[in-house]
Amino acid sequence: MTGFTRRIEDFECANCHALVQGDGYTNHCPRCLWSKHVDVDPGDRAESCGGMMRPVKIEGASPEYVIVHACESCRAVSRVRAGKDDDTDALLRIAGNP
Repeated sequence: MTGFTRRIEDFECANCHALVQGDGYTNHCPRCLWSKHVDVDPGDRAESCGGMMRPVKIEGASPEYVIVHACESCRAVSRVRAGKDDDTDALLRIAGNP
């Protein structure tokens, strides 16, 4: 692992089509919590898979939730901290459906 590369990027969520304003740490949609499998190391954009990362589980306790994503294409699993702007209802839906 080479470390974190901060990239400030806005994007359209490929799952729910929300327009997301990135802050350099944003790696998932705050509305539906889906992500894209684009990084080997956080922010490097070196992963060729490009699959959709489904939010499958919430770990931890408030306010330090961690979202567990599983790639729909290659089945890779990653964990990322929930963001302050993440939709609370979306977090609760995932937490209630392990």
